[in-house]
Amino acid sequence: MKIKFNREALQEALGLITSVVPTRTPKPILQCLRITSEVDAVTICATDLEVGINIQILQVEIDDPGDIVLPADKLASIVRESIDEVIEIESVDSTITIKGADSHFTIYGHDVSQFPAVPGAGDKGDFEIALGKLQKGIETSVFAAAKESTRYALNGILWEVDDKKMYMVATDGRRLAKSVVRVDSSATGKLPEGRIIVPTKTMHLLDRVGGAEDAMVGIRFVDNQIVLSCGQVVISSNLVEGNFPKYEDIIPEDYDNQVVLSTEQTLSAVRRASLLSNEDSKGIKLSLSADKLIFSSRAPETGDAQIDMAVEYKGKPMDVGFNPQFLIDVLRVIKADDFVLEVGDPERPGVIKSGDDFIYIVMPVNL
Repeated sequence: MKIKFNREALQEALGLITSVVPTRTPKPILQCLRITSEVDAVTICATDLEVGINIQILQVEIDDPGDIVLPADKLASIVRESIDEVIEIESVDSTITIKGADSHFTIYGHDVSQFPAVPGAGDKGDFEIALGKLQKGIETSVFAAAKESTRYALNGILWEVDDKKMYMVATDGRRLAKSVVRVDSSATGKLPEGRIIVPTKTMHLLDRVGGAEDAMVGIRFVDNQIVLSCGQVVISSNLVEGNFPKYEDIIPEDYDNQVVLSTEQTLSAVRRASLLSNEDSKGIKLSLSADKLIFSSRAPETGDAQIDMAVEYKGKPMDVGFNPQFLIDVLRVIKADDFVLEVGDPERPGVIKSGDDFIYIVMPVNL
């Protein structure tokens, strides 16, 4: 094999594809990339056996087609440090050379037959969603998913499709985010068993895919896998097994106390009020009255903080405590200038709404 790559195009692809490569694994082949040349393009793929990715690079000059497997970290490091516009990769048997204008590296490759199969684009998807819409849905839900949980279903995002709406829901048991994505073609009945749970790692990977907001993402299902295709990128992933909580049961629908707040001002107030909070103080207190919302925190060995915000509130006076990080996380992803905060009583969860397509439930803390 002998191929010349545009270095910037190769580096951009490697930046995304190496995020799939495991840092530790009992199978060294999984720490490698497979590079396969086609007629006028090159495909690079990686997998950790749960998530796989194929990226096609068009900015290439193929002198001699071929198929090689080489260590991902070595190739990524060489390309990242290179100052050349063009990088040449050539292989003879299991020896691979990487050349620049003034550099020459030799790497020993692996047996191509040992590299696991990674699904490609394949047939047309079961339905399509615009990349911008899907990424917005990811960004407004994935932050609420559990980082590590013995309840495996909480380590992913629930997808549910109803006509031309797809609901993306994530929870870690203490908060829940639900985002509505408008699908571009009817997908009724296309999801296995009506709902699926997609791993958060897969969602983070898809969120990093570049392209125009109106670029279409084709989605199809193969056995217990989801395959997402967008442009030159194909991501495949096992689905999460398990039962996702019945989230509808925990979304309050009987709250009368609500207030419209500025997203930017509230984020600033929460950040400042949390500066003196610690593990002992657990959170910050929100005190609602007719014309004022007070954010406060108190730590026995540190002191206390109070931030005042003018509001128009017609409900009953209310004090409720929240984990400040849970508020900061959601306020960072709300793009609208303002949002609605709904509260019931100090023992019940708070509700944050932004338009018709986003709702966030956060459990209170005792202060």
